[in-house]
Amino acid sequence: MQFLARFVRLIDSLNDAIGRGVAWLTIPLVVITFLVATLRYGFSVGWVSMQESYMWLYGIIFMIGAGYTLLHGGHVRVDVFYRPASARYKAWVDLLGTIFLLLPVLTLVFIYSYPYVMTSWKRLEGSQETGGLPGLFLFKSVILVFCVLMALQGLSLAARSILVLTGHREFEINEEEHEGV
Repeated sequence: MQFLARFVRLIDSLNDAIGRGVAWLTIPLVVITFLVATLRYGFSVGWVSMQESYMWLYGIIFMIGAGYTLLHGGHVRVDVFYRPASARYKAWVDLLGTIFLLLPVLTLVFIYSYPYVMTSWKRLEGSQETGGLPGLFLFKSVILVFCVLMALQGLSLAARSILVLTGHREFEINEEEHEGV
């Protein structure tokens, strides 16, 4: 059980650090979005690369931050049943949900997106738009990073659930740490 406890702490720390780091990308996202809107509607000026950059930033924030969101309980749940439940019930729901829903879906996404991403890398794909951003292959790689980070966090959630089910109360989900995500 010590291995599981160390695994949970390691993965949770990794996704927490990545999530906090990626959160800083919201500042350039807001600035670029403001500039695009101001330039387009105020001055009738627009650059495709600038417009694409805020879409790419949003995608990166969403995809890379998904593991952080799972760590802090920010994904959609049926809280009417989950929130008032006992720690054991929550552990069972998290364990079974991870095994039968999260990990199979992430596996399928990874399997089907891998050739898509590799084809993009082989072509060193860039934007299809004139004046768009080069390096679209890098952006598409974020799909695979998303799958890996989410799968790791899912495994951490499953390991945490096993620890709770075997009596390690210190791994019970703390509702206060989930507030505000």
